[in-house]
Amino acid sequence: MKIGVPKEIKTHEYRVGLSPAGTRELVLLGHDVVVERNAASGIGIADDAYRAAGARVLDSADEVFAAADLIVKVKEPQPVEIARLREGQVLFTYLHLAADKAQTEGLMRSGAVCIAYETVTDARGTLPLLAPMSEVAGRMSVQVGAHCLEKEPGGAGILLGGVPGVAPGKVVVLGGGVSGTNAARMAVGLEASVTIIDKSLPRLKELDLQFGPRATTLYATAEAIETAVLAADLVIGAVLVPGAAAPKLVSREMVRAMRPGSVLVDIAIDQGGCFETSRPTTHSAPIYVEEAVVHYCVTNMPGAVARTSTFALNNATLPFVIALATKGWNRALQDDPHLLHGLNVHGGRVTHAAVARDLGLAFTAAESLVG
Repeated sequence: MKIGVPKEIKTHEYRVGLSPAGTRELVLLGHDVVVERNAASGIGIADDAYRAAGARVLDSADEVFAAADLIVKVKEPQPVEIARLREGQVLFTYLHLAADKAQTEGLMRSGAVCIAYETVTDARGTLPLLAPMSEVAGRMSVQVGAHCLEKEPGGAGILLGGVPGVAPGKVVVLGGGVSGTNAARMAVGLEASVTIIDKSLPRLKELDLQFGPRATTLYATAEAIETAVLAADLVIGAVLVPGAAAPKLVSREMVRAMRPGSVLVDIAIDQGGCFETSRPTTHSAPIYVEEAVVHYCVTNMPGAVARTSTFALNNATLPFVIALATKGWNRALQDDPHLLHGLNVHGGRVTHAAVARDLGLAFTAAESLVG
């Protein structure tokens, strides 16, 4: 199969869909890989590394899209990229459609087969292609949150870990999944006062065993969330409903009642965000202040550490890319029900129930379109 790797064009996005190592694996299996010129230059990987792995380097994205049967990306396609897609072409990337009706309708019009990393599942019911970036975003959230608490960005001037004789900052993590757990791990490491809120008692028990007295766990009720948020210096929104829009757990009234200079970091912004005051930002202008609270709502947080993120993502996606390329998308989806869960749009139809529900679009079961 012909596999295309275009350069990412979202603002300050430097990750790349395939590393040279992944390219070499595909070439050794007999596939033809084409990579756009300078696709990985932002993370210090030259075109010659792809040539050495057996890929062909093309001068433009137009050439890559025209040559490939399977497009492997990182971020959701921008309008100019959607226009390059054609009927029957396979797109494998993050999509996050539940908060983006315009993108969804564009993909429907393209006729492409659109498989989303974030809804591929595994035998344990987890999301293996979302997990690496959730790990990165969770760890980054404390790093950027700590910076935002400094005075220059508008924060209250708080050092998360405190110093002898001065209390540490209070960090509240909403959601105890992969990103929330990694956020808590970093906050605990900085010696902050950490509270994790989740609605799953089994998960709270696991977190209690993992962190012991270094973190407090709370069952998610409206009262518990409000009490914790109003006392917090840094709140990290790490909730996830697979494929669906994130629930709004923190209202504008709650944000208004927070201490001025407090910070909100919304990891869930790709799915619409879990704070009512959240709106998407980019790495070129990552923060804004609303209701006297600093907000960090970058939709591609891992792009800031693009080299680490690229290798972590490629480790997870490569087996699926190999399956799609070797078997063809139809057989690969038939053989792997977990990969089938990744099918979001096909032949002009929305094939993920949560996406269809949140966007008010008709739903067609993915199982009915393969075979």
